[in-house]
Amino acid sequence: MTGDDHVLIFDTTLRDGEQSPGCSMTQPEKLRVAKALAELGVDVIEAGFPAASRGDFDSVQAVAREVQGPVIAALARCAREDIEIAARAIAPAAHGRLHVFLATSAIHREFKLGMAREEIVRRAVQGVQWAREHCADVEFSPEDASRTELDFLAEVVEAVIAAGATTINIPDTVGYTVPDEFAEVFRYLRKHVRGIDKARLSVHCHDDLGLAVANSLSAVLNGARQVECTINGIGERAGNCALEEVVMALKTRQQHFGCRTNINTTRLYPTSRLVSSITGVAVPRNKAIVGENAFAHESGIHQHGMLKNAQTYEIMRPEDVGLTRSSLVLGKHSGRHALRERVKSLGFELDETELNRVFEGFKALADRKKELFDGDIEALVLNAEGHESGPWTLSAFEAALASGVASTAAVTLQHVDGRQLMMRATGDGPVDAAYKAVEAATGVKVIVRKFEVRALTVGEDAQGETVVYVEHAGRSYRGAAVSTNIVEASVNALLEVINRIELAQRNAARQLAAAGDAPVAP
Repeated sequence: MTGDDHVLIFDTTLRDGEQSPGCSMTQPEKLRVAKALAELGVDVIEAGFPAASRGDFDSVQAVAREVQGPVIAALARCAREDIEIAARAIAPAAHGRLHVFLATSAIHREFKLGMAREEIVRRAVQGVQWAREHCADVEFSPEDASRTELDFLAEVVEAVIAAGATTINIPDTVGYTVPDEFAEVFRYLRKHVRGIDKARLSVHCHDDLGLAVANSLSAVLNGARQVECTINGIGERAGNCALEEVVMALKTRQQHFGCRTNINTTRLYPTSRLVSSITGVAVPRNKAIVGENAFAHESGIHQHGMLKNAQTYEIMRPEDVGLTRSSLVLGKHSGRHALRERVKSLGFELDETELNRVFEGFKALADRKKELFDGDIEALVLNAEGHESGPWTLSAFEAALASGVASTAAVTLQHVDGRQLMMRATGDGPVDAAYKAVEAATGVKVIVRKFEVRALTVGEDAQGETVVYVEHAGRSYRGAAVSTNIVEASVNALLEVINRIELAQRNAARQLAAAGDAPVAP
């Protein structure tokens, strides 16, 4: 889709979203999210900040190499080394973009950069010129634009457009602006910047005052034709503009905004759940568009209206965002075909291998549960897709607890090299005892910083998701697992972490051996 009514969706879940505390992702997880974003129909995926670390470089390069469809963007400061690293990272992409940024507000000039206005303009122009040496598609962001003097912001924007920037992004970096004030920024730039029509205007809003979506839509009404956003609104501090909210606002109120996107909105719900599963950040029940209560009606008056005409209390159809009306779906006598159809109706596409893995888990779960709900099926799919294999797996466990005495647990673990270890331990509760047994068996010691349990469905036999955050050797890790048995889920969540630690240690040893103990540069 092209034309003045087309708003590009620039997804920065893998870059800005991942910067949110607790939202870090492994490379395989980033690839899964990137592929889901491509299926969703986003126009641009900002895959990361390659100069930040070797891991970020590798992840951006993997996304550029393996994900087809969207433009793959990489962030860089206005520094030649940053830009060259970013250019190498996106080199495999069929369509790449370099996104360079430099702060422009008075408070950032004085306290962060120590630069005068003239130096800011010179550095910004130089950064765009360096980027154009590597890539024809260059985006420039004046960081903290919403708190920058309008005359100086216009001066910077005019200079970088003349230098070759093809997209100008106006960020509300600290979520300070309000819709009418932000609208004036765009009106001012369109009126006072020579050559403004040579570049696409973009908007990037943070949610510190809860106005990220409103500010982004205000920018669209005033000429922005790219919105930068994240799935579920994840991001630094209070988060970013939520992709699902801005997209459905543009779709539902299309006559008001006069704009369209390329997003396949039926993929919004499964993509939201995928990102939630990988990051461990639960979607609030009352979250707009993708929350559990978004299409739920309990009030008698509301239910009466819904039975007469759904439009009395629903301005969108749940099917439009990938939700279905039914909740109770399958039981232990259901077959593979029924499961396939239910998985498909929930918005997931599985190949035969993945379906077989989910079906095995489904049969095992159906033996333990009387009723399987949509949430159970989603958990099976996400669990089957998500967790990295080995080297450790849980073969068996037992736990005992009683009031007034320490709990005991025994775990039997299988290693990919053929070893099978059984270890017993005592602790302050069955989970603590099981964790001590796992640490003793694997030889990996961790510090548990946070432990969360939540029900994924309803009833006494509901599946529970356990998320554990730990520290090891100065690094933070997150593991998650699902089971009807919370102790089992807890052990598998810890094993996911331990597997990551062991695999990371192996990879580091291989890199050192390959480089002859020399540091590896991106």
